[in-house]
Amino acid sequence: MTGPDDELPPITGGSGEPPEIRFLAGPQPRGFELMHALRIFFELVRGVRTLHFVGPCVTVFGSARFGEDHRYYKQARALGALLAQDGFTVMTGGGPGIMEAANRGAKDVGGRTAGCNIELPHEQAPNAYLDRMVTFRHFYVRKVMLMKYSYAFVAMPGGFGTLDEISEAATLMQTGKIEDFPLVLVGREFWGPWIEAMRTTMLAAGSIDESDLGLLHLTDSIQEAAALIRDAATMRFGVSYAPKVKRRWWMGEFGALRRE
Repeated sequence: MTGPDDELPPITGGSGEPPEIRFLAGPQPRGFELMHALRIFFELVRGVRTLHFVGPCVTVFGSARFGEDHRYYKQARALGALLAQDGFTVMTGGGPGIMEAANRGAKDVGGRTAGCNIELPHEQAPNAYLDRMVTFRHFYVRKVMLMKYSYAFVAMPGGFGTLDEISEAATLMQTGKIEDFPLVLVGREFWGPWIEAMRTTMLAAGSIDESDLGLLHLTDSIQEAAALIRDAATMRFGVSYAPKVKRRWWMGEFGALRRE
């Protein structure tokens, strides 16, 4: 599907570098700044149009580097199945590793999946278990989409990207920009030392409060994680099995399973 983002002429940096690098490298000519701002806007519009009908989601974060034989992959796959059985669409970053595992687990039980992929210098190919998928150029637009449609967030073991996503979700809740949705960290052995480090540094220095740490739910049990999410979604946020939102033909909202 051709979206509004595709209608704009290509822009590149003066030395051929990706325009994202040039955009973030200080002031640029006004025409370049305007064109890039429009690209960001249309990328956001494309994400909203693609994901509008995905239903209530749970976003699963985690490393792209774990193969299907790894215990974290197997755990994420089982978690995806539990979330799908509870009626959630399992949303991920759309790539391999933990992202693939969670989407795959949802498809194992006939559930729905969505992916917000990212365009990288070394391309991250979307996994094969996505009903709806959109690829973004900008991490910040991608993160908006990963947050916008979810009633909970689950962090499996991961690297810098996973830390960024956890911190983004926690900051949005801490500052009142989104509701206090469940933010579950699965893996005490992996995440426990990080939480303890925050307790002995940030909390001790007064830069965060005990209530801020309380936003993070640490567990080894995917069953506990799924139950926490299910109870919060139904009791606190009123998620139900109501009829799906109707598509409007005059807005071009058909072809729901197409990839963008």
